[in-house]
Formats: sequence, C-alpha cells, structure tokens
Amino acid sequence: MELSREWVTVRASIVLTFAVAVLSIVVGLLHISGVSVAGPLSPYIPDIVRQTVGFTGTLTGFAMLASGYALKRGYRVGLYSTAILLPLTGLQGLLQVSVVSLPLVALSIVSIPALFFNRDRFRRTYRPSPTQLAAATALTTALGYGTFGSFALREEFTGIESIVDAFYYTVVTASTVGYGDVTPTTAIGRMFGLSVLVINVAAFAIALGVLLTPAIEAQLSKALGKMTQRQFDLLDDHVLVLGYGDLTEPILEELIERDVEYVVVTDDERHASRLADRDVAVLAADPSDVGPLETARIADARAVVVATNDDAEDALAILTARQLNPDVRIVAGATQRENVDKLRRAGADDVISPATLGGHLLVDSAFGADSKAVAEEIMDEEGLGIAESGGSERDGTSDGSGPDGNTN
Repeated sequence: MELSREWVTVRASIVLTFAVAVLSIVVGLLHISGVSVAGPLSPYIPDIVRQTVGFTGTLTGFAMLASGYALKRGYRVGLYSTAILLPLTGLQGLLQVSVVSLPLVALSIVSIPALFFNRDRFRRTYRPSPTQLAAATALTTALGYGTFGSFALREEFTGIESIVDAFYYTVVTASTVGYGDVTPTTAIGRMFGLSVLVINVAAFAIALGVLLTPAIEAQLSKALGKMTQRQFDLLDDHVLVLGYGDLTEPILEELIERDVEYVVVTDDERHASRLADRDVAVLAADPSDVGPLETARIADARAVVVATNDDAEDALAILTARQLNPDVRIVAGATQRENVDKLRRAGADDVISPATLGGHLLVDSAFGADSKAVAEEIMDEEGLGIAESGGSERDGTSDGSGPDGNTN
C-alpha cells in the first residue's frame, strides 16, 4: 500500500502540471482578448507588460504541456523543464494582475513542492537519435539563415526594420502563408526570398517528419502492440514478462534456453521496438493496466515474471496480474531489499533480491566455495524455478519458501 500511495503522489504531481499548463493557456488567451478583471496590482503594471505576459503565458502553457507529457513518461528532462516553467507561470500570473490569473499563481505555487517531493521518481533519460539532432540543427540553421540574412538585406525589403521583423518574415515565408506585408523590392531581395523559401520549407518538412515519426509510431505501438491479434489468440501456457529492466535480458535468455513461450509487456517504446526487431514477442503497453494483460492472455499464462528497475511500478503490475488471474504463479525481483515484503503483500508468490543473492555469492566465493553450487543451493532454499515450476502456493503444489523446489 505504501508503494501505491507513492505512485498516487507522482500521478498527482503530473496532473497538477497539466492543470497549470491548461490554466496558463486559458488565462493567457483571456488577457490577449482583453477579457480580464483588474486585480489589486493593476495600477502598478504597465499595459504593455500585461499584454506581453498574456501572450508569453499562452506559449508557456503549451511548453508546460510538453513538460507534463515528459513527466508522464518519467523523463528527467521533464522534471528540469517543469521546475523552470512553474515559477515562470506563477510570475506571469502576477504580472497579468488580473483576478482570473490568481488561480494560476496559486496552482503554480502548490505544484512546486509536489514536484520537488517526487523528483527522484523521474529517472528516465532522453537521448535523441543522430537523425533527430541533425534535423533539429538543420531547422535552426535555416531559420537563422533567413532571419539574419533578411535583416542584413533589410534595405532590399519593405517592412523589415528590426530583427523581430526579419524573424517574422522568415517564419511566414517558410510556412508559405505569405501575408504580403514584407516584400522584396530588388532582384537581390527576390533571389534571397526564394532561397529562404526553398531552404526553410525543406528543413521544416524534414524536421517534422523526423521528430514526429517516433511519436506517431509510439502511439501506433500502444494501440496495436507489436504482435497481431491472431498471435495473441494462440498464446497458451506461456510466461508473461512485465516491464523491462536490467534483469530482463537474462530472463529472456533463460526462457529461450528452456524453450518456453513468453511475451514481454513494456511501455518503453524504444525497448519494445528493439525487441520486435529481434522477433521477440512484445506488447508495447503499460504492464500495470488491465487491457494489455488481458490482450496478452494472462488467464492462460503459466507464470508471470516482474523484474524492472522500479519496485513501485512492479507492485502495480503484480496487483493487476493477481487480480486478473488469482491462480497464476508470480515471481518478482526487488531492486531494493526493503521492498521484498511489500512485493509479497502485493501478490507475488516469490520475491528475489538480486543484491542479496549477489552478496551471498560474492562472500561464499571469497571463502573458496563453488559459486555455481552456492547459487543452486540458494535457489533450492528459496523454492524457485520459475520456468519449470507448474504450480503455485495458492494451489498447494509449492509453498514458495520450502526446500523442495519441485519441478514438472
């Protein structure tokens, strides 16, 4: 229960982030349109500042939406960006000096300690691929070329008097909208305008394709998984591996060696894609949700293995698996030794602490013992044998702690 409460607080901080984002967008749009009720600080803030922060507040809101999505995926970069944006939204709410902006200020202040309290829960790192970096660099370079080039050639244009005008012209040209308020007046200006159009349109098309394709593929993976429905329907007496962590590859190698059919359920799109490329049966979905486990036919599974790097997520996956199949044998790996009993209470038949097991092996080997024999002895004492065991302590064929370790 403690792990569940911790996960709830994490979700609460994510919900607060999305709430601040939506509220920042709404309040910003209200101020841009002039719909606001003057607050007590109104006489002290110039109108130009209020209008500016209304515009920037809307942009900050959209940036906050992206940060909230990153938090939802557990990325560390989402934590950093949200930590920067929350004080910014609160400050913008104060400068908007409107009664309607007061809830934004209050919600931003409340969200900061919640984010700080859960900072250790966002540990995933985001590493863009070389192609994505190249596309982003090309887009930035193209915009810079158009902006600084048109500003340098401002005498060849009408309507360009500042760097902001030059940036505006570049973006409008790249979008092929062409309002007509900025136009070239000489041959050099026209040729430069054509180059801006071609370079920026190509850069935008490449960047959008490269940057958005992974997101689209991720959504398709979530909706359809990496297996066909017919393949799911044929699953029977298989092992479900919930989540992906440091122990997953050794688990898969052992299952392959024992010729056991298995399915991996993970919400990490990159790992799911890599597993699919290796012809591993994988479903890209949240392993703690009911739908994906039903799709993976947990009712017909012989065993469930849960061993990621996050004991809290493992506990949720165990609770869901136990609810859907009370008789299935569930074995979990605890990253932290103090969570062994908690994972047992969540519904796991056996919980292994790799740290404890490794400690036994290292010490016994240091005193001259055969590490392989020691490992087999420890496994027998714990009553393990995941892939070979066909029973469960709930049906009386294995007590999960006795020395017999029966196998089929």
